[in-house]
Amino acid sequence: MSHYAKLGVGNVVEQVIVAEQDFIDTQEGVWVQTSYNTKANVHKLGGTPFRKNFAGIGYRYDETLDGFIPPKPYESWTLNETTCLWEAPITYPDDGESYDWNEENQTWDLVE
Repeated sequence: MSHYAKLGVGNVVEQVIVAEQDFIDTQEGVWVQTSYNTKANVHKLGGTPFRKNFAGIGYRYDETLDGFIPPKPYESWTLNETTCLWEAPITYPDDGESYDWNEENQTWDLVE
């Protein structure tokens, strides 16, 4: 069995299911296989990554990049085409603290 994402308007994922290819072949619409073990173009079990990220509802499938892209969290963030993940204009602090992105100030604000 494999995971499949059903694409809607604009190649946005509407549904993700586990099924056999024979079942998918009987379904209406566009279905694209996705890998539960792939995130940021890395296979968590050491295998070959597949379609950059595991599909989720609201993700968009980009045919050119052959990857699933999550919704853009903030206008200032840019897409890393290797990972198909969005990146902030400033790197997240690496000090063990928790931060939230402040879009207005373009800063990481400490969560208190």
